[in-house]
Amino acid sequence: MADQITIALRKALGKLAAQKTHLDGRISAIEAALGALGGSPRAKAARSRKGMSVAARKAIGKRMRAYWAKRRADAAKGKPKGSK
Repeated sequence: MADQITIALRKALGKLAAQKTHLDGRISAIEAALGALGGSPRAKAARSRKGMSVAARKAIGKRMRAYWAKRRADAAKGKPKGSK
């Protein structure tokens, strides 16, 4: 019985691997076509972000701590959210 399961799983794996190979080829063809039209889809999707300096992170952290402290204080007083 275990042999039958193993055989079935190997067949399924073989079919999936063939489908993966086929899909990889189609993806490559589409990427090549898009590249010929003026851009790689992966290059646009994988834009890099500029890092923040330590000072910028500290400044943002300070502002956020003040923001959340005010929200907690307003909640304790019973003020509705978003009120100034």
